Amino acid sequence: MEMEMEFLRQLPTPQELKEEYPVSNQIAEIKAERDGQIRAIFDGRDDRLLLVIGPCSADSEDAVIDYILRLRNVQEKVKDKIFIIPRIYTNKPRTIGVGYKGMLHQPDPEKESDMLKGIIAIRQLHKRAVEETGFTCADEMLYPENHRYLSDLLSYVAVGARSVENQQHRLTASGVGIPVGMKNPTGGDLAVMMNSIIAAHNAHTFLYRGWEVRTEGNPYTHAILRGYVDKFGRNMPNYHYEDLQNLLEHYEEANASQKNMLAHPAVIIDANHSNSGKQYLEQIRISKDVMHSCKVSSDVRKLVKGLMIESYIEDGAQKVSEHCYGKSITDPCLGWEKSEKLIYELAELW
Repeated sequence: MEMEMEFLRQLPTPQELKEEYPVSNQIAEIKAERDGQIRAIFDGRDDRLLLVIGPCSADSEDAVIDYILRLRNVQEKVKDKIFIIPRIYTNKPRTIGVGYKGMLHQPDPEKESDMLKGIIAIRQLHKRAVEETGFTCADEMLYPENHRYLSDLLSYVAVGARSVENQQHRLTASGVGIPVGMKNPTGGDLAVMMNSIIAAHNAHTFLYRGWEVRTEGNPYTHAILRGYVDKFGRNMPNYHYEDLQNLLEHYEEANASQKNMLAHPAVIIDANHSNSGKQYLEQIRISKDVMHSCKVSSDVRKLVKGLMIESYIEDGAQKVSEHCYGKSITDPCLGWEKSEKLIYELAELW
């Protein structure tokens, strides 16, 4: 017997969903302004620190909006030093493919998958974030063909460690019009990440959502160092001063071979994942360690554009069935009080 896919129903195209749930002129203006400010940080025209911060997964609309409203108050106080991009991660990669895959799949984590409800829920959540907080946010590009459902709302995209070698992710990243962070792969090979960055900097013609499309290349594609797992299964960090110097050398070599195409070498340090060994409290120390490295070397300071921190209302993580408000149901996160204190400390150190 031949095993096949069961085609359940045709979902609306991104264009149809955007027409049904349109963005206002006000949202479009906020996004244009914030996109320009973020580009200026990557260009080196704006010296602020980017902070991509928020829950590991956006599992509950109300709790996520509550969290981002708290970020809004802090942003006002640190606006001269830090530019905050909240994380609203609506789809989650799973190491072995099972478990909660995020709001895109399950708008209600305790119910069955419903992709139609999911694409509506993630669009509504990102829309609500801009309308109620003035923040355009970050999401992970887990499925390149789904990016267009949110392309008029997002200001930042990350390509995960398991996706960074994938051709479709690289080609799509070349045409999204916003900064894309390429994570180092789980095995830690920086050459793979650099190849991904170079690929996305270039122009491409390829197949996307049934169309032949052409892109101009994305000069704001950059590195994210998130640590790695060695051949013995141990978590190995790559945020230290020596790692940042090593990445600078990788950028110089890549630039030499690409005729200076990578005009703005850039990295964002992911303070969790293998860098912290998923010990979420370590994010505080790691973030400050990166700040120290920037003080030691002006080249490192120019290279480091920001930090990525997993943070929510409550410390730690929980099972889906525990129903603790504002507590992660995927990776453990830094609670709000610690997060707020850390943001103020980072503003002092930057």
